[in-house]
Amino acid sequence: MLDHIRSLTDVGTMNRMLHESIAYERSIDGELESLLAQRQEVEKKLLGLHRTGEVLEIVRADAEQMLRSVESTCALANLVSGKVRELDLAQSRVQETLARIEAIVDRGSCIDGAQKALASEDYESAARNVERFLQLEERMGGLVDPASDQHVQLLESKRKLEEVIKKRFYAAVDARDHAGVVRFASLFAPLGLHEEGIKAYVSYLRRSVDHRARDGFAAVKETPDQADFVAALNNIFKDIAEAIEENEELLKSLNGEDGLVYAIRELQEECDSRGSAIVKKYMEFRGLAKLEKEIIAQTNAEKDIVAQSKLLMSAGGAAEGPDLRSIEMFLEEILLLIQTSEDYTQYMIGRVREAGSSGAQLSPRSTTSFKVGSFYRAVQELTSHYRLLEEYFMAENVRKAIKLDEFPANSLTTSVVDDVFYVLQSCTRRAVSTSNVHLTLSIVTCAANLLGNEYKDALQRKMREPNLAMKLFAGGTGVVKVGMEVAAALNNMDVSAEYVLKLKAEIEEQCNEIFPGPAEREKLKSSLLELGEASVSLRQITNSGLEQLANCIAPRLRSTLDAVGTVSYELTEAQYAENEVNDPWVQKLLHGVEANVSWLQPLLTAGNYDTLVHLVIDFIVKRLEVVMGQKHFNQLGGLQLDRDARALVGHFSGMTQRTVRDKFARLSQMATILNLEKVSEILDYWGENSGPMTWRLTPNEVRRVLGLRLDFKPDAIAALKL
Repeated sequence: MLDHIRSLTDVGTMNRMLHESIAYERSIDGELESLLAQRQEVEKKLLGLHRTGEVLEIVRADAEQMLRSVESTCALANLVSGKVRELDLAQSRVQETLARIEAIVDRGSCIDGAQKALASEDYESAARNVERFLQLEERMGGLVDPASDQHVQLLESKRKLEEVIKKRFYAAVDARDHAGVVRFASLFAPLGLHEEGIKAYVSYLRRSVDHRARDGFAAVKETPDQADFVAALNNIFKDIAEAIEENEELLKSLNGEDGLVYAIRELQEECDSRGSAIVKKYMEFRGLAKLEKEIIAQTNAEKDIVAQSKLLMSAGGAAEGPDLRSIEMFLEEILLLIQTSEDYTQYMIGRVREAGSSGAQLSPRSTTSFKVGSFYRAVQELTSHYRLLEEYFMAENVRKAIKLDEFPANSLTTSVVDDVFYVLQSCTRRAVSTSNVHLTLSIVTCAANLLGNEYKDALQRKMREPNLAMKLFAGGTGVVKVGMEVAAALNNMDVSAEYVLKLKAEIEEQCNEIFPGPAEREKLKSSLLELGEASVSLRQITNSGLEQLANCIAPRLRSTLDAVGTVSYELTEAQYAENEVNDPWVQKLLHGVEANVSWLQPLLTAGNYDTLVHLVIDFIVKRLEVVMGQKHFNQLGGLQLDRDARALVGHFSGMTQRTVRDKFARLSQMATILNLEKVSEILDYWGENSGPMTWRLTPNEVRRVLGLRLDFKPDAIAALKL
């Protein structure tokens, strides 16, 4: 039994093993089938690799062949490159040899040409051949043999040519043969004689300028009373300028831009010599130094009361100083001399700077020589005389105009205004025309001082005459004669303030044309500012005088304004209607204004009259605000006040060219408040609801005005949030 069981167990094991073996075989068969399925693909890839290998073998063979070819070509190229370098070197030597041969031939040609030209007196051709020979030698550098026959022959020809050219040049100079001088001067440069040539030719130019300048100076020296000093000086300037312009190319050919600068500097010495002599002769002829001493003595005497009394003449008048008409003539002459000198100097400095920008080597002396030479010092001395004469002429004419002041017919101002400003305009315009910023500054400052002192004091004296304004209404009515005097004094101030601004603008415009530099304009600002301050001062005095005049008119309106205090504004409808027919006070006030103010309109300038009207309005409005602030109103009373204010605005608007609404703004706003139906309506006009209206009343003043309405409760007014 046991064996049977064992046998059965063995059979089971064998069966299991058999099944496992079968399963393994099947898996192997599956793998074999899979490998067999991939066989074709693998065979294809192997076939592709085989073919690629064949191609690579071919490429390798080609590459090896190309490498052998490149190595062969490289060796050949190295061989050819060496041959090329040898050929280049040989060619360079051949070219150098040919150039030397050509230079030798050219030099021989230059020697022959120079000798033949010299023999035939064709100096220009000879000079060109010499110049060509020298250029060839310079090009050959160290290859030139100084002992060679060619070099020796050429130097001999050059020496002979130099002797001939110099001899002919100086002969032409002595004979004043300008064409000959120019011809031979132009031959210095080709021979390499640049420095000697420029010095010789500029010396000739100086002699030419000096010759004519000497004749001009002789004329002013021998007959100064008939001489034209300005023309004599202009001739020197013209000769120097023409010498530079007409010979510019020749000067540059001799020594470039430096030659031009050298000529300008040398010719300026002729100006220093002859120009300064003419200026000094003019000052001597006109006796400017003596005249200046007389002016200084008189000016000092006028400052000293004791000395001034000694100058009084037996006839009782003041001793006469230098003749103003003669001084004016001198000023015009000096102006022309200064102007032409300044124009010449600026032109020459401009030419020097132009040459410097083109490559000339400028030394500090190149331009400063124009500011330190004897001519410059003479002009500075002349300018000093001009400054004193101009200041004296201006001051004396202003004093004369003040002294001879009169009231022309059909004029709003006295003669002093137009006379003084004509003098100031003429003198300052003349000073600016000198193109001298320091001189202009001095004269403009002098004009500002005259306006701010003597002239202003003279105008103020007219306004300070005792009781002049009080006499205006002597006898209760306006006195026309006194009114004309008062008006003229005020008009003088008003017009003068305007004239000062016009004078300032004119000077500034003229200075902008003549002095383009910002530094020069900056220097003039202080003097122009003084003129502006003089205008402000005159305007302040004018306003002060008009205030005094308005104070004389105010008492004549006070009674009418005081009567307004008795007028009631607690109106019934009947009273309101009656007031529309029979105005209680407005027309009386306006009649009083017309009677006391309007008659002055044709006597005053438009600006003065407008200011006077506004001053009177200020007085009226202030008084009315006080009076109305003491009254009580009902709504009809508020309407009445609004009607009164409108009537005043309408009338005064017709009396002046300037707006008057702002003057009555507070009064009109009081009327608006007093017209309200109820207290809260003020909020419709206040704050953000004010629209274009600007409130002139403060919140407390608004509450105070609301309190003038009898029917408005204090609690409602106090509760307002303004």
